[in-house]
Amino acid sequence: MCEQVFTEQEIQQLLSSSLPHWYYEEGWIRRKYKTNSWKGTLMVVNTIGHLAEAAWHHPDLTVSYAFVIVKLCTHSAKGITMKDIELARKIEEVIQWQPAQQAGSALEGTPQDDLRFSYVKYDQ
Repeated sequence: MCEQVFTEQEIQQLLSSSLPHWYYEEGWIRRKYKTNSWKGTLMVVNTIGHLAEAAWHHPDLTVSYAFVIVKLCTHSAKGITMKDIELARKIEEVIQWQPAQQAGSALEGTPQDDLRFSYVKYDQ
């Protein structure tokens, strides 16, 4: 299967229009998620792992106590393809999901003012 590899200019346009917290560097699209603890880091890693396995497209991860760095590239195409963009969008959607911010949601979301429960440092 031959995938269209995006140019750097196309990648920058895609990121700025739909993934503003992601950036392109050294052949990868990347994103750093900040967490409040090791527990939060593991939750982010497991979420990304589930999404990547379901998509059958696997990122490189750098994992530390209070952050996770995600790197995506389509190795078989030797560049950034729509696979990377779509998986990045899904990761972003799920990791940044805040039910309490959605009008009419019955879900209250994780208490952000109590570090015992807060696990992701959401983007503002």
